[in-house]
Amino acid sequence: MEDAEAVNLAADWADISQGLRKDLGHQLHSQWIKPIQVGVIDKETGVLDLFLPTEFSANWVKDRFHDRLQLAWKIARSEVRTINIQVHPGRRQLPELRLDNSRRPANDGASAIAVAAGTIGDAGFTSSVGLDPSLTFAAFVTGEANVLACNAAQRMAATEQPQFSPLYLKAATGQGKTHLLHAIGHAFLQAHPRARIFYCSAERFMVEFVQALKANQMMEFKARLRSFDLLLVDDIQFIIGKASAQEELLYTIDALLAEGKRLVFAADRAPQALDGVEPRLLSRLSMGLVADIQAADIELRKKILESKLSRFAPLSVPDDVLDFLARTITRNVRELCGGLNKLIAYAQLTGQEVSLNLAEEQLTDILSANRRRITIDEIQRTVCQFYRIDRSEMSSKRRARAVVRPRQVAMYLSKVLTPRSYPEIGRKFGGRDHSTVIHAVRLIEDLRQRDADMDGDVRSLLRQLES
Repeated sequence: MEDAEAVNLAADWADISQGLRKDLGHQLHSQWIKPIQVGVIDKETGVLDLFLPTEFSANWVKDRFHDRLQLAWKIARSEVRTINIQVHPGRRQLPELRLDNSRRPANDGASAIAVAAGTIGDAGFTSSVGLDPSLTFAAFVTGEANVLACNAAQRMAATEQPQFSPLYLKAATGQGKTHLLHAIGHAFLQAHPRARIFYCSAERFMVEFVQALKANQMMEFKARLRSFDLLLVDDIQFIIGKASAQEELLYTIDALLAEGKRLVFAADRAPQALDGVEPRLLSRLSMGLVADIQAADIELRKKILESKLSRFAPLSVPDDVLDFLARTITRNVRELCGGLNKLIAYAQLTGQEVSLNLAEEQLTDILSANRRRITIDEIQRTVCQFYRIDRSEMSSKRRARAVVRPRQVAMYLSKVLTPRSYPEIGRKFGGRDHSTVIHAVRLIEDLRQRDADMDGDVRSLLRQLES
């Protein structure tokens, strides 16, 4: 399979899996859907192979989810006619490979990921998930909100030793911290082909810790955990309150750092905001670099949608629909991409064209959950404070440049951030004609392209209004 085809299949599976997780719930999804590995598409027959680790799990998924999975794949890729769910043909060899990375076949990217992220021996430390092939640095869209975290993540994965360790990624749900964890793993494997990588959630770390404790296998647990070259731990906030697990993680961090190995943690809050964490562990989590991923602004949300849409070519989504989604779905990037996926899937299933009306009709739940009503009054007040002019200037007839330009910016933002029409906006600005508003919107759009200061002003105001 060509690399590009493998990446596209993995990206489609990530979208399908995410949708099933919402439908089935976390427990069912984690147990039966997440272990699925995507094979190849037979171009002649249109059959797509899906692999599971055991005959029992393959039969269980086939009996209960075959039709749902097949429909989802047909929506995602028109060339898929049917799916074939079966046991992975190389599954019996995987445990042996995982015991020793030096025996991993050369130039086998899929095996590298399986070895790095999977089970270490039959009674060892296991991971509930591996590295997602679609979550790479190439697929991560950057903007002001996340560029620091992305650059730090790339440094952590580079060939040369990073200047900081551990790296702590802090971001709210759905803003990209898990994506960066997986991207670090992929890039690190490319830079260090024989490396041993482990990725897990803090919750899974605790489960494995307790299992090893009950089975009197703590020595094996510690030895295997500390044998990794890169440790990636997601959702570290869930290790709160477990004193013994915290202590073991603390010792592991110290042991790995002493050997010059790399550690990356991710959480939805800063280290100082983690309740119930032992002070010594808190100190270790904070000692490297804490990189904050801010909420994506409207420009970044638009870039993300455009990047996502490029995979659906030649399907066309009008600019006004992309603008609408980027402006309205603001809570997190995951919901934003989910909204686009749902809209495209509905259009393909029904044969309708993607339009603004279709988006408003079919994404009601997502839009309602995200919509924070920004008013023209709020925009005017924020713009006046930013430019330090009196609020009355929004409606005045004065033509001095010091008040005209802020007024035009406020008109532009009113059109971008509210559903109001040009005439409605004009009435809120001293009863001005709609043509005046149209002129202001076009002028500011043009200035943003040519004038970096104007673009910076608008970006700053957008962040204030959307926060």
